[in-house]
Amino acid sequence: MTTPDTTSKKGRRDAARERARIAREKEQKRRRRNRWFLQGGIALGALAIAAIVVLVVAQNTQPAGPGPKNMASDGILFQGVDGAITPVTTKALAADADPTATDQSEYPDQAHVVVYEDYLCPYCNQFETANMPQIKQWVEGGAATLEVHPFNLLDQSSAGSKYSTRSANAAACVANYQPKQFLNVNSAFFANQPSENTKGLTNDEIVSLVKKAGATNSNIPSCIRDGEFTSWVDAATNRVLNEKIPNSSLDKLTGTPLVLVDGKQYSGSLTDTSAFASFVDETAGASTATPSATPSAG
Repeated sequence: MTTPDTTSKKGRRDAARERARIAREKEQKRRRRNRWFLQGGIALGALAIAAIVVLVVAQNTQPAGPGPKNMASDGILFQGVDGAITPVTTKALAADADPTATDQSEYPDQAHVVVYEDYLCPYCNQFETANMPQIKQWVEGGAATLEVHPFNLLDQSSAGSKYSTRSANAAACVANYQPKQFLNVNSAFFANQPSENTKGLTNDEIVSLVKKAGATNSNIPSCIRDGEFTSWVDAATNRVLNEKIPNSSLDKLTGTPLVLVDGKQYSGSLTDTSAFASFVDETAGASTATPSATPSAG
């Protein structure tokens, strides 16, 4: 390589041009390198976003898991047998299967009380506290059946803990493994109801509550902690909010609690036991074959 002549004016000019050329080439290489890094980063970012989208879609389109035993209708049904409240047993709802509505014609001489409720709902608590004792008396005496549908309407009101889902899942666990204790657990959830916009009970606290209420089956604690029926709770909630309510003329649920008697919605006072008893008497008395079996206040 020859050394440029920098002694003459021309040589100095040529040397300056050479330095400028080398500088331009370095700048062009730098720009190309940065452009490749930028394009690569954009591509990687796009791939990352795509992966996130795929993950979210996959999570939201995962098939619903199987439901609990004894809740093939999305609710658990109780009838009176020899003076005792007895759950009606059913097989578990298969994954992605449609629930089977209760055939109320199988109980022709009884009032059919159906309750849809969320364990975080204060109005559900009001109805439960006021009316469940007399409803249980009616069921024990063979004058009524009771069907309870827990669901998760108020997840957004539990400070991110999804208490409505977790408590409904726990109720499903009890229905599945120890259904005779379901109503005791149901009442315990309302007796220990947390305030809205709090995290509510932890899973361990729910396990303790359920056990104290009499549901001591050894499978229940892991069912609660693992969220065994969480996907079913979501599916059942989606159905109640978007599909026709079985054994009624309602297109969907629009508020809680939803209380039906022989398919007719109760819209009276949630805390007036006499008003509810009168509604049951009027509604069931018009449709039952044996009026004497119709519940009365007390």
